[in-house]
Amino acid sequence: MKKRELGTSGLFVSELGFGAMSLPNNLSEANEIFDAALHAGINFFDTADLYDGGKNEEFIASLLKGRRNDIVLATKVGNKLNADGKSWSWNPTKKHITEAVKQSLRRLGTDYIDLYQLHGGTIEDHVDETIDAFESLKKEGLILQYGISSIRPTVIKRFLEKSSAISVMMQYSVLDRRPEEWFSMIEGLGASIITRGTIAKGFLTLDGTSKEKALKGFASYNKKELIETLEDLHKNFDDLHAVAIVFVLNEQSVSSALVGAKSKQQLLDSIIAYKKGSSIGTLEILRNMTTQHQYKEHRLE
Repeated sequence: MKKRELGTSGLFVSELGFGAMSLPNNLSEANEIFDAALHAGINFFDTADLYDGGKNEEFIASLLKGRRNDIVLATKVGNKLNADGKSWSWNPTKKHITEAVKQSLRRLGTDYIDLYQLHGGTIEDHVDETIDAFESLKKEGLILQYGISSIRPTVIKRFLEKSSAISVMMQYSVLDRRPEEWFSMIEGLGASIITRGTIAKGFLTLDGTSKEKALKGFASYNKKELIETLEDLHKNFDDLHAVAIVFVLNEQSVSSALVGAKSKQQLLDSIIAYKKGSSIGTLEILRNMTTQHQYKEHRLE
């Protein structure tokens, strides 16, 4: 599997990354998924301290024993779990980040995190304090690099301009092309994009046409528009799964497309789709069949 650099950091991640949020709770099943990922050349694994109240990080620690040097490990910070253990509060303070990273390191069973990401962000945040926290962690060697997970252009631009962040994680797919408007800005500020939602909650898979009824729409598409668009896509492409992956990776500013999996077969389906995508020709028809919507809020002036 090919690898791409995150920004100019020297960190090279596989074009397909693994989003661990959907991992099954069965250790044996999860281990099969990780084995398949590593065998396919996937070296980028992403989680967050918020997932399952931190248990997702603990789970990954048990899966990565003896394999830590083979992967680029990413996690996130900024959402503090409340006392009830179910809800959380936004907390991008240096105090919280400094304390949270130690807990993540303990749960992950590692001495350092390759990519530490701010898990959100608002324009009201004291961003200089937040960035200072990340920079301090870099100097201590607790993290190698940092980035932000956000879809807010105002928040992203300010964070990148003021920091040495190397990545922006965003929801991006054939059915959610809103981020495209800001790709040149992100790339110009020295960061790469990590995509989540690459297959749009399963709509962009072989059985995607049966799933549109489950929602009232997706991203900026209403239900009617979604159904019509999916019907057109299925008429013109034999394997939407492959098309979905090659579409996001066609963007030079994208370094890795995250995929999740609840089973080994689901992951293998994405790996096969990735390999098949290299044989897909022009994507211009795909752009003509879908709409490049724009974010309505948090826009740059």
